Amino acid sequence: MCNLYSLTKGQAAIRELARAMVDRTGNLPPTPGIFPDYAAPIVRNGAEGRELTLARWGMPTSQKVILDAASRRADKLRAKGGTVDFQELLRREPDGGVTNIRNVASRHWTRWLGVEHRCVAPLTSFSEYGRAPGGGAAPVWFALSQERPLCVFAGLWTRWSGVRKARTGWEEDIDLYGVLTCEPNAVVAPVHPKAMPVVLTTAEEIDVWMRAPWAEARASAPAARRPPHDRRGRREGGRRRKRFGFRMVVKILGKFETRPQRVSDYETSRGGCFT
Repeated sequence: MCNLYSLTKGQAAIRELARAMVDRTGNLPPTPGIFPDYAAPIVRNGAEGRELTLARWGMPTSQKVILDAASRRADKLRAKGGTVDFQELLRREPDGGVTNIRNVASRHWTRWLGVEHRCVAPLTSFSEYGRAPGGGAAPVWFALSQERPLCVFAGLWTRWSGVRKARTGWEEDIDLYGVLTCEPNAVVAPVHPKAMPVVLTTAEEIDVWMRAPWAEARASAPAARRPPHDRRGRREGGRRRKRFGFRMVVKILGKFETRPQRVSDYETSRGGCFT
């Protein structure tokens, strides 16, 4: 799963590629390391046209996952003799967010498939962890070329209120986003065989994703029935459940080049390893 990407192009380039009419980001510096739950630029549909704005990476987790986590927490409290207000416990159960959206046929995601919740997240490269020569894990970066031109992830966004982390408590009206994934292409698969982000490279591809009704967007590429990427919900009622995976609106990018690097090759800042 992709949990780190980089954006080194400026606002003008993002607005031009995504045809954004409104910029709400202020002074947007290059962001060489974008991590889950950090604010990053997205382009979404707004009342005045497409707008460039900031949102935090990680869509809401499914209600079942949150319910199960709260139930486990309640059981532990009861085992210690404590009194549990389960509804309040559930309301304040931390939701770390979902960065990668894999099964768009799930009822959890279908509420956000309309154009009002679609977005794109600009990037110049993204990372997947691969096996290092010494046997450990090391990030492998993917980009359109060595020059790392601008492209975007296809994504979904929503406005949410809740608890992200227990220490920060309740937060109101946070804009969140996640990126869609598809089957990996021949370049990404050797590093990460389960999935890769859905990458759009042209203004025309972005336009289809941002404006087309879901049926048209989905019909623009063949839907593939395949096993789910994640381990949750593989069986339902004792039977293996079939799912429809999402393939990119126009095409699955085939030009990505890999550039394995050691941690020592990166600039380090604020505790992170950047491209």
